Amino acid sequence: MDILIVEDEAEIAQLIQLYLEKEGFACQVCRDGLTAIQLFQEQQPDLIILDLMLPGLDGLEVCARIRQKPGAKDPYILMLTAKGEEIDRIIGLSTGADDYMVKPFSPRELVARVRALLRRSLRHGSSSQTYQTQHFSVDVEQRVAQRRLEETEEPLDLTTLEFDLLTTFISYPGRVWNRTQLIERLWGSDFFGDERVVDTHVARLRKKVETDPANPKFIKTVIGVGYKFEDSVS
Repeated sequence: MDILIVEDEAEIAQLIQLYLEKEGFACQVCRDGLTAIQLFQEQQPDLIILDLMLPGLDGLEVCARIRQKPGAKDPYILMLTAKGEEIDRIIGLSTGADDYMVKPFSPRELVARVRALLRRSLRHGSSSQTYQTQHFSVDVEQRVAQRRLEETEEPLDLTTLEFDLLTTFISYPGRVWNRTQLIERLWGSDFFGDERVVDTHVARLRKKVETDPANPKFIKTVIGVGYKFEDSVS
């Protein structure tokens, strides 16, 4: 697995690289946003560790650009920042980050989170299942999702996490999922973050699959419990 470390503080970048390479990961380091975009396009890493405060393009802009044009791979993004306020976490996740860590952090915890993210890729990568409902179809092997509305069929442009979230919902229509169950399904047991990350990604997915995200027809909130997907099986 290839990892791109985007961090302008040399000592932190070296520390991250040291711990990850000990675990057998191949790492490349850069220290500014523009170089990060260039290396992403050239190397297509499996995961990016992305500092928020960078010279040139900041981490939010880098994350947004990568999600707009993912290329051959749509990498997992773990965002690092010295900022710990809730609003910063929400902004970072809303641009497409998959996880978030606040400096100072434990290198061992960072390695655990990296493994949890990459484990999702391995778990889903070996599947050849296809799921279909009246308005949606998901091919897990090809990682293609489509929506059918009013006799028209259109591909859905989803991030890796959004695709996995939709697959989870569509594979169990009508099932109610709480945040803990979705975190276990998507991030694995090594997840250390805030459970509200689920709400952020559900909101992002709704914007792509619902005609009116404010009044969702398919991905519904079950008050006090979590979420469920409703669509008749075709």
